[in-house]
Amino acid sequence: MTLPSNDTTGIHAMSRQALLPPGKLLRPALFLSAAAAAGMPCADAVAAALSVEYLHVGSLVHDDVIDGDVQRRGRQSVVARYGTANAIVTGDALIMATFQTLAEHTGLPDSRLLAVVRTLAQAGMDLCRGQAMEKSLHADLDRGLDHYRQMISLKTGALFRGACLGGVLLAGGSDREQAAARMYSERLGAAFQMADDLLLLSDADASGKSPLSDLNNNRPTFPLLVCWQIADPAARQRLAEAVSGALAADEALATVRELLETSGALDQCRAEARAQAVLAKRALRILRAGPGRDALAAVADLAVDRTQ
Repeated sequence: MTLPSNDTTGIHAMSRQALLPPGKLLRPALFLSAAAAAGMPCADAVAAALSVEYLHVGSLVHDDVIDGDVQRRGRQSVVARYGTANAIVTGDALIMATFQTLAEHTGLPDSRLLAVVRTLAQAGMDLCRGQAMEKSLHADLDRGLDHYRQMISLKTGALFRGACLGGVLLAGGSDREQAAARMYSERLGAAFQMADDLLLLSDADASGKSPLSDLNNNRPTFPLLVCWQIADPAARQRLAEAVSGALAADEALATVRELLETSGALDQCRAEARAQAVLAKRALRILRAGPGRDALAAVADLAVDRTQ
């Protein structure tokens, strides 16, 4: 972020709290790899790739405000450390830095930069739509998997699409390469979120976020929805009670973990996440062979076989 060296507002410190230590830097890596797979040297795409991380982290700061989460990436969240008002402003500043960074990018045709700006702006809008849609899932297991898939296509898939398509656009990629980037990112986003939902059921050390967060916010996740779909009436009743807020948080989490294991929902969820990763890699055949495409394929594998 470009801030005055004598900044006294605290924005720089609060932004560093959000950005550092860094997460997996997955979205910038996707941007760089997609650009490379469309023919651009990675070094020429670094500044633009950074803009995607600003957008992502800004949205996470706002997520923590909405959910009341006190932990992010294994450390105190911005809202927990600096308060709600400061967290909202910090998230806003990071999102604005997205477009500031792109505007300061030099040495490329303006038409390409404008295409990336449009793509990331659309990704941000889709992210907001997905966030609003997620709220309608609260404590409603009957909304079903179709609603969930539509939601994660917006909430999680949006920034993956923005990163992958943005990289291809910055490189001046063809229509076919753009279509491949969209398809890859759609499937990758689904695989990643499904695996993430499974990871959050493990522990805070694995995910960097409390495993009670989704339950405390009455948010049905992929494993819960699959379990609901295949469970018998007695198991459904127990699952509904666990996500209703009627049980103590630890008891609810223990109940959910038991039902997911005994119903076979966990195995089904893992299989579906891996199937989405396979489809993501299949979409890469259109892109140019080389380190960029290889990296994108590796990300698809890592998305479903990770511990954090």
